[in-house]
Amino acid sequence: MDAYQAYMREVSQPMRDELTNNGFKELTTEEEVDQFMANAKGSSLVLVNSVCGCAGGLARPAVIYATNEGGIKPDNMVTVFAGQDREATAKMREYFGEIPPSSPSVAILEDNKVKHFIPREDIEGADPDTFIQRILSSFE
Repeated sequence: MDAYQAYMREVSQPMRDELTNNGFKELTTEEEVDQFMANAKGSSLVLVNSVCGCAGGLARPAVIYATNEGGIKPDNMVTVFAGQDREATAKMREYFGEIPPSSPSVAILEDNKVKHFIPREDIEGADPDTFIQRILSSFE
């Protein structure tokens, strides 16, 4: 790991911890993504994390609220970090099929098939309550 990567890892650690401290499993390698997708059953909430403001100001807080206070309990909650864990993120995006890359983004999977996808353009500038409701309604 070069100095830049080490610095970015250090800077992004609180953004990772925000999710892992709230029940999300972080997938950092292609192998971890493949293993997760091979074994995951039921519903999954996948957050493609990012260092951008809409990730920190809306995406992470919204998925945490939805899963802690909003009453949804996906069978699996995982995250990959775009721009940091590039191979893991690229591998997860392969499982999203034809959906264009977007970070941050939220994918709701049912038995590893994309049931609902919320791209960055629907996160950036969104009303927090409306965005949380969109996540919650994805599980209906």
